[in-house]
Amino acid sequence: PRGDCVMAEQLCLSDSTCNATYKILENCALAKTHLLPLDHDSRVRCLNAEFDLGNSSLLHCKCHRRMKRQEHCLRVFWTVHSSMTDGYFSLETSPYENPANEEHWKTDYNKLAALVSGSQLAGDVTNPCLKATHVCNLSKKCVRLRTEYASICTKGAGIEDTCDRRRCHRGLRNFFEKVPEDFTKRILFCPCQDEFCGERRRKTIVPDCSFQSNAKPNCLWLLDSCLEDHICKSQLADFQQNCQPADTSPDGCSLHNHAACLQAYMGMIGTPMTPNYISNSSVEVSLWCTCESSGNEKEKCDQILSMFESNKCL
Repeated sequence: PRGDCVMAEQLCLSDSTCNATYKILENCALAKTHLLPLDHDSRVRCLNAEFDLGNSSLLHCKCHRRMKRQEHCLRVFWTVHSSMTDGYFSLETSPYENPANEEHWKTDYNKLAALVSGSQLAGDVTNPCLKATHVCNLSKKCVRLRTEYASICTKGAGIEDTCDRRRCHRGLRNFFEKVPEDFTKRILFCPCQDEFCGERRRKTIVPDCSFQSNAKPNCLWLLDSCLEDHICKSQLADFQQNCQPADTSPDGCSLHNHAACLQAYMGMIGTPMTPNYISNSSVEVSLWCTCESSGNEKEKCDQILSMFESNKCL
């Protein structure tokens, strides 16, 4: 059975043959992370080591989005699959377990939403973004983690980039990972009919700190930053797998699972490749980057940007 990668690593390390193969793969992954060029013999040794794992549990292990040792688990996954990211940025497969196989939290969202609808506290409940926020405020965990990231991300935001972006991103990831999707999805994807609502939706992630900066970096630089970070790399692989567009499909998605695509999109928030809405009058999203001055890598850069800007599935 497909176990998690932390358990699979422990099993492997207790077996001398598997242990030796795994050590080779660790060196291969390290070289790849630091963008060190491997000579022909080293590349062959890395591929052979991956092949030698055969049908071991290590080769087929996955991680859970909300597991305790998620970063460790992801490091193991990419150690074993480091050769798959050769050349083009397509990451082939997500390290995460299929959402359908993961436990879904039972939440009291509907009960809290009914309380909001039945009270005068809600103010204008025709604004779905405002209503979603009021419902969040009635949940201890949701309001605590939302207040946490908001206070970090608003400190110094907009004043020549003096906000602590890394801490802001960590706070956002905490919110989207630890608060049930019943709450987070409604806050981020609330359907708006007017620009007041749209502006509230656009500012959900405090974009002055988490998204924008004085100058737009090149999208290839964003991608490099992402591939050096196990969590970002994993979320990007998950996004590429679940939001793969297909022109012939009625819903625009090759996997026909729109919910999984939205979940994968949420996973990108709080990473170096954090996306956001580009205005308060549409649901178009983008990365904060540009493809100007990309030289002969312009096509690759445009593809990175188009995964968000013109992705029919998303």
